[in-house]
Amino acid sequence: MSISIEQITPAIGAIVSGVDLAQPIDSTTRDALNAAFLAHQVIFLRDQDITQVQHRDFAAGFGPLHVHPIYPNSDAVPEIMLLDTALNDLRDNATWHSDVSFSPTPSLGAVLLAKQLPPLGGDTLWASATAAYAALPDNLKSYLATLSATHDLAKSFPADRFAADVLEAAKRKNPPTAHPVIRTHPATGKKAIFVSEGFTTGIVGMEPTMADPLLSMLYAHIARPEFTVRWKWRVGDVAIWDNRGTQHYATYDYGDARRVMNRATIIGDAPY
Repeated sequence: MSISIEQITPAIGAIVSGVDLAQPIDSTTRDALNAAFLAHQVIFLRDQDITQVQHRDFAAGFGPLHVHPIYPNSDAVPEIMLLDTALNDLRDNATWHSDVSFSPTPSLGAVLLAKQLPPLGGDTLWASATAAYAALPDNLKSYLATLSATHDLAKSFPADRFAADVLEAAKRKNPPTAHPVIRTHPATGKKAIFVSEGFTTGIVGMEPTMADPLLSMLYAHIARPEFTVRWKWRVGDVAIWDNRGTQHYATYDYGDARRVMNRATIIGDAPY
């Protein structure tokens, strides 16, 4: 395969051409994709026609795969999560978050395939938490490096919109956990802000009256336009992103129209 890479913004995002995920991926192509993934944090591939098995197998090349405790999964391929407005309420994705940060080992990354789209809307935005960190003043970087934050599944999955038995079982298996506010990427060594409005509920050892303004400032800082890229989907598009240094926001602006996305989520390691 002859690969070309088109950078989208200075901070984040690139379009990768010349790769057909329905074909076997050789080591050279895999290395090129991984390099683009690390360099640009989210990469996009157009016109991909892949089965759920091919989707799973490609994502598994990055590491072991996660099965979500709440969202439905494919019966045939459990590692494929079904983000389908006909099956579940997707309003909870319309908030900035990094996937599965409520886990002791949050997601390394994800591979998302667009299957069915609304006539208008349904874009997804990604933000570089790495670029956001780099733009902080040095004294704030030093202070934030001393802090840990609590991440809680319940914040993004409220009881009024999910089946009580499923939600309670997920909460028992995934109690709140603490991670560093600033994490270091294990592959690049770069640092990123690792708190999100989707899952972070507080700063460890800090009263909410002090923690909440600090967290609100960080949430707003990460979402500044110069750190983001917005993707307008076409059916067959694949996005591959690095959850260790990004956050994303799935815009919910399409009313009752159906939106179907298949996602494979890659398990990561404990943040440090």
